Amino acid sequence: MTDPNTGHGGAPLAGCVALVTGASSGIGAATARLLARQGADLALIARRTDRLEELASGVRDLGRACVPLTADLRDAAQARACADEAAERFGRLDVLVNSVGFVAVAGVEDGDPENWERMVDLNLKAVLHTSQQALPHLLRAAAEGPRGVADLVSLSSVAGRVARPRNSIYSATKHAVGAFSEALRQEVTGRSVRVGLVEPGMTTTEMTDNATTGAVAAGMPRQDWLHAEDVARCIGFMVTQPAHAAVNEIMVRPTAQEH
Repeated sequence: MTDPNTGHGGAPLAGCVALVTGASSGIGAATARLLARQGADLALIARRTDRLEELASGVRDLGRACVPLTADLRDAAQARACADEAAERFGRLDVLVNSVGFVAVAGVEDGDPENWERMVDLNLKAVLHTSQQALPHLLRAAAEGPRGVADLVSLSSVAGRVARPRNSIYSATKHAVGAFSEALRQEVTGRSVRVGLVEPGMTTTEMTDNATTGAVAAGMPRQDWLHAEDVARCIGFMVTQPAHAAVNEIMVRPTAQEH
């Protein structure tokens, strides 16, 4: 019988270990819950310890093991410590999901350079650091694990494809994540690590709640936006394909979103 939450029968990630960043809310939290339902044990990274503990408890209620890790992934040393601890605690690491992020909407003329730095740090540098530090463990899982494949998925955005006014710095960071992901894919696909990019449109999360959404969302009622679970299902679809099939990119927009 097919599970409507996963699109697969049974638990396609049983025996696998997934590391999810930005897991304390939004798409990261929704992805963690979905991967647990798909059978994965989890290591979860965020900076908000209370939120992490709450999510970890929910994952354990689903019958999966879960290790919450509090860290700031702008620091490469902390990214390495988290990747190593996840692999050591579970003995393997099969899936990495990079979902940490930040958005501040403003024009270049009136933008806050501190927000620019934060977007570059969280949207790009954190992805670079965590991907690099997790990669040896993913390569080992692909070579030695029963699936014969490992997965590295990063969250981008429609803004990583289509630049819009007052969204220039966020868009630049997401374009960079796309370029990094494609180059990395070419580096490691021959060693059975699949690299995927998920590019959502307007999505209701804490991050977008705290941002002025600007021209992209103008005239589109918030009830028409995607939910975090919609994006999580795209990630779940990517990482549960058979080993010979790699879904490298998914763009998902609200039906009402034009740009």
